Amino acid sequence: MLFRSKLSTANLGFARVDRHRAIRRGFPEVIYAEGKTPAQVAAIAVALYEGGSPVLATRCGPDAAKTVAEHLPTATYHEVARCVIAIPNPIKPVPGRVVVATGGTTDIPVAEEASLTAELTGVTVERLWDVGVAGIHRLLANAGRFDDADVIVAVAGMEGALPSVVAGLVACPVIAVPTSVGYGAAFGGVAPLDRKSTRLNSSHEWISRMPSSA
Repeated sequence: MLFRSKLSTANLGFARVDRHRAIRRGFPEVIYAEGKTPAQVAAIAVALYEGGSPVLATRCGPDAAKTVAEHLPTATYHEVARCVIAIPNPIKPVPGRVVVATGGTTDIPVAEEASLTAELTGVTVERLWDVGVAGIHRLLANAGRFDDADVIVAVAGMEGALPSVVAGLVACPVIAVPTSVGYGAAFGGVAPLDRKSTRLNSSHEWISRMPSSA
């Protein structure tokens, strides 16, 4: 009870902002902007920023990004990822190298969101775009970039085969992120998500699956 009583919450009426989440979970609260008004996104961002937490607002449209910037001039809008970031204090670098790879160019928005999120933890992030298995020579030509990676995030739609192939090349954990990219038979991302569910039965024991609605 003593520990919980010292935790800081900013009550905005429409939101109770958890300003001490980083203490408990190792990463601050993230603002999911979709479904919130620009004013609500900005108010939550200010509460986090004033509490000393880095601000990360995801699924953020231009109007919300503009409103946040009006209140936090240091905020940066990453249009491709649809993310707003504002950092009150420098991020302390920590050991670790993450490679974020995509199957195709259309997967980049989801991959870029993952990359920005990882960078806020202080690790080094390397981006590797458009190395899907339909042209597997592209992946094999860049396989050396997986060397010494601590974690690989493989983002892919279509048939979602990239994570399994990558896992066969490396010794580190692979996080599989399905996207809704694909034709009609992809069913809005259900097909790659279902394929990645089979990773539980994969011979690659280091594959984990993370869903994505993009």
